[in-house]
Amino acid sequence: MNINGRRVSRETQERLEHFVALFQKWSKSINLTAPSTMEDAWRRHIADSAQIFQLQSHPGNWIDLGSGGGFPGIVTAIFLSELGDGWVHLIESNHKKAAFLRGALRETGARGSVHAVRIEEAATIVPLGDFVSARALTDLSKLLEYIEPWSRTNANVRSYLHKGRDYRAEIEKANGGWNFDLLEHKSAVERDSVVLEVFNLRRSA
Repeated sequence: MNINGRRVSRETQERLEHFVALFQKWSKSINLTAPSTMEDAWRRHIADSAQIFQLQSHPGNWIDLGSGGGFPGIVTAIFLSELGDGWVHLIESNHKKAAFLRGALRETGARGSVHAVRIEEAATIVPLGDFVSARALTDLSKLLEYIEPWSRTNANVRSYLHKGRDYRAEIEKANGGWNFDLLEHKSAVERDSVVLEVFNLRRSA
């Protein structure tokens, strides 16, 4: 099986398939994502989320903000299972969604744990991170505010943030309060979308 033109092992494929089945089952009772995206879950969610691991495949300590339906956090955790190393801390304050995420980790054997706390509290529970991810959460300025605690404890932390067609306006706005280095990775799934790789984050003087 290929995802975004890259081969995926049979074991990882089976884990992803099981996760999609769980996602679709739970979506009938709790709102994990927009109903209009359900039929195209592989492209809209799995392939889109897989880009994160495909950009950064080194095992490490991941912080996934606002994990919701598990994208990209559970997908990253499934890929890490194949490596047998690394860990994803999924931050999700909604207790129903957190219960879904815990079940998904357990049933897929993915490498991660769930913290049912607000993002602003997460750094006190998980103080160290190598990588941060977020998808469909909030604008870039707010994301950088969320990420800052981990950049203070690890100057080398890198963040991978899915953004849509208005991302340039978000970057311009964020430049008013923050200094950071940035790589723009064109989405392999959605036209006009990107994954922003942010590093060397610090507040403007």
